[in-house]
Amino acid sequence: MTSNLISLLDLSQRLNKAPALSSRQMGWNGVLVEQCNGSSSSFEMELPALADHWLNLHLGHPTPLIQKRDDRLHESVIKKGDTILVPAGQRSYWHRHEGVICDPLHICLKPELIAQVAETSNLNSDRIDLINCFSQHDLQLHNIAMLLLAELQSGGVMGRLYVESLIQILVIHLLRHYSTLTQPITFEGRNLTRTQLQRAIDYIHAYLNRDLSLAELASVVNISPTYFASLFKQAIGISPHQYVIQQRVEQAKLMLKKTDLAITLRDSFAYRRHCLTSRFF
Repeated sequence: MTSNLISLLDLSQRLNKAPALSSRQMGWNGVLVEQCNGSSSSFEMELPALADHWLNLHLGHPTPLIQKRDDRLHESVIKKGDTILVPAGQRSYWHRHEGVICDPLHICLKPELIAQVAETSNLNSDRIDLINCFSQHDLQLHNIAMLLLAELQSGGVMGRLYVESLIQILVIHLLRHYSTLTQPITFEGRNLTRTQLQRAIDYIHAYLNRDLSLAELASVVNISPTYFASLFKQAIGISPHQYVIQQRVEQAKLMLKKTDLAITLRDSFAYRRHCLTSRFF
């Protein structure tokens, strides 16, 4: 990569769009999620290559869009839920006529995240590249992005462990479906030892009220976060995030037995979002 690469902040400035919501101040390692205000104005621009992988999810009404790459024009009508992926290091040209309001969700991923997941699966990250995707409808990718957006809108109520688990799933999905990878990603043949598992569980119980992260839990047993998330679920049957939620619920039940407090479901939206995550975790 060269010093000519630009960041998402540079991109927002070139698009003349300040984000309505941003994860910049939320401490989400390796990923930046931003929702921009919609615009119906036309534009034509050539963008320098981004330093990060740029995932753009269209949330508005159908709108015609032209992309130029490899000296060829690609034209499509972008519909709600359609995905655009521009890999890091690739220049891009865009043109759109004035029309309906476009509401984009930007997700930028550090190339290091892709490399970490690949290397965890014993894959040579130097030989794996993400590929350009223009106007493809991917329901699973859309659902993951919507969960990240919901967490952004909530101000990070579910915590870092939840966000990092979502990002791991997103990266694995991109490697499987939007890369030059030719062999399956698998964690078979690996297991947490009984000692490692107990050490991780003890740590979770000791710091149950802390905003835990995958990196923090993985460091307890001295393995990578990607390994930990997969092997923990393999050993327990549920993800680290689900296990933490489960233990917090059990802790709340014990507290209620000692008090006269009543529980009310104040945030039905968060509850529905938790149910939706069961498809991924």
